Amino acid sequence: MVSRLTYYLHLSRRTGHYTVQQNQNMHHGDKSGPSTTSNSTRTTSTDPASLLNPSVVACPRSQPSSSPRHSPNSRSRPRPPCQRCNSQESLDELEMDDYWKEVENITRSGGGAGRGEGGGEREVQEEEQQKIPEEGEQEEAWLTEAGLARLFDDSLAADQDQEEDSAVFLSTLTRSQAAAVERRVTSLQQTWLRRRNRQHVPDVRDIFRPPEKDGEPSKLKGGSENGQKDVPSAETETELNVEVAFSEQALTYRDNNQKLNVIASPNSPDDKLPNFKLLRDKTGQTRIGDLSPLDMKKVRRLVLVESTALFDTAGIDLKAHKAVKVKTKESGLFGVPLATLLDQDQRRAPGTKVPFILQRFISHIEEEGLDTEGLLRIPGAATRVKSLCQELESSFYDGMFPWQQLKQHDAASLLKLFIRELPHPLLTVEYLNAFIAVNKLPTKKQQLQALNLLVLLLPTANRDTLKALVEFFQRVIDHQAKNKMTLNNVSVVMAPNIFMFKGFRSKVTEQQEFSMATSTANIVRLLIQYQNLLWTIPKFIMTQVRQQNMESHRKLNKERAVRKLLKKITTDKPSDKAGSEESSQGFIRVQAPQFSKVSMAVQLTEELQAADILTRFLSQESLVAVKREELCLYEIGGNIEERCLDGETYMKDLFQLNPAAEWVIKAVQR
Repeated sequence: MVSRLTYYLHLSRRTGHYTVQQNQNMHHGDKSGPSTTSNSTRTTSTDPASLLNPSVVACPRSQPSSSPRHSPNSRSRPRPPCQRCNSQESLDELEMDDYWKEVENITRSGGGAGRGEGGGEREVQEEEQQKIPEEGEQEEAWLTEAGLARLFDDSLAADQDQEEDSAVFLSTLTRSQAAAVERRVTSLQQTWLRRRNRQHVPDVRDIFRPPEKDGEPSKLKGGSENGQKDVPSAETETELNVEVAFSEQALTYRDNNQKLNVIASPNSPDDKLPNFKLLRDKTGQTRIGDLSPLDMKKVRRLVLVESTALFDTAGIDLKAHKAVKVKTKESGLFGVPLATLLDQDQRRAPGTKVPFILQRFISHIEEEGLDTEGLLRIPGAATRVKSLCQELESSFYDGMFPWQQLKQHDAASLLKLFIRELPHPLLTVEYLNAFIAVNKLPTKKQQLQALNLLVLLLPTANRDTLKALVEFFQRVIDHQAKNKMTLNNVSVVMAPNIFMFKGFRSKVTEQQEFSMATSTANIVRLLIQYQNLLWTIPKFIMTQVRQQNMESHRKLNKERAVRKLLKKITTDKPSDKAGSEESSQGFIRVQAPQFSKVSMAVQLTEELQAADILTRFLSQESLVAVKREELCLYEIGGNIEERCLDGETYMKDLFQLNPAAEWVIKAVQR
């Protein structure tokens, strides 16, 4: 394959950033670039549980005997000896009996409520919902998802926008992120060479050239130097540094352990749940939903590369599966894709993010009381649950279902059934293995960082539904004094419902399923325990997004026609000049176009926060009909498209980071 454009990435020794140069020379792909990954670290198994290495994540107390009577698929399975304990500290103390009881309940019910007639055909479809990618297909899919298809598909060469977009994206990558891209390009190149394909692929050595002295990119004011900035020495084990890329921190951890000859024992995992907290960011915390769709698209591309780089540091080669389209129900409640459910619900209530039926289950359980002992653990009668399911299918949207007669345990069973009956797993076929592989990372901090990235990768519907569930689980746990459902109890009960989609158990070995019991329960524990951290966008990702926007603007402004247009606009808008003068004197102008008081000048001080500006505006605006919590101060333009500001954002620090931004008060757009 002949490339009209090859990207040269230069690593700056001072900043650790990469810059990109373009070369119009022809480079043929028959050169064999050096492989940067060791085959010995790759997982070769491609079954759905290929990442479940029992030696890595098996619970010592749950280790099964090789005797056939211990088969996890047996209805009379002897359960691993575990002690019930109220402690939330150690995974070894989980009451795993609850896990196997839940698996047996699922097996007895056949997961069949809501399946109706034709269940056999449905089973076949569920068995086929995963497809193992062919050799090289996974690397192509990964590069395409990261927006880097240009690196292997020369047919995109004529698209100048695509070329510039790839160049800008690559210029912001850290060392470990660039290495992750390089590994996939190298692997794809070697695959094509093995196939003796006549097409030529760009040589990876032309894409990733050795660092040169003049390869330093521009830096953001107040921004972190991704990939080169050392983790602060004052950082403790419970502080999460979100200014430095997680993969770079993992590299430092790995290198330090190698220098000290420390070997992390996979059989002795750190099972305690520290009280992690984010290091304070004066420019404000960014949560999912705070950014414009255009910036979120940039976030997702960066997160994909960063999560892959993080797993690479631990030698974990994720074999992602492809979701195969199967014939699914186009209406109803159970066994309907999330996207279809939301489409039909949004026609009734625009803006709906979580399916009505799930919202109703949660609200019913909470209204009837969360003190019910064994809530989520004790199942409802299987025949009654099946009957209720059929009744819901026919009368839910008509408002005729007798909710007042629905018992708590039956409602909880229906909620779990809804999750299991989704045609594809809630955590998606594509990322389910990555969630399970989180347990292989060497520290709880890295596991939490990986989960943060994976949550950001989930499709919006899956992410919003998962958030609603973990928030509900926490409210159940808050009543543990009465319902006896601790964090551990909820985790082991819900793990098989979230991770064991149809067809999965038939493809895993007995040893893998025992291992899966402990590992998936741990993932659910982490999702619940750290939910306030997982739905945030790390600052280093935000810094890279700002860098991409700045670089794009710089390229755009280099064109003569655009410069003339911008000059004319500036001349025609004296208000912009006034705003510039205010900023130079320590003031910003806050716009509120939707209200009678359309703007106000605010003096910047060291302690001024976004919440203070909202309070000041509301005290002077008597005609505001919306509630305070429905309003937000937005950062618009400059090096960001649009961002809803956290109330604790220090405005002077943010202004220094993005002096070209406009500041607008408006209703929250979530």
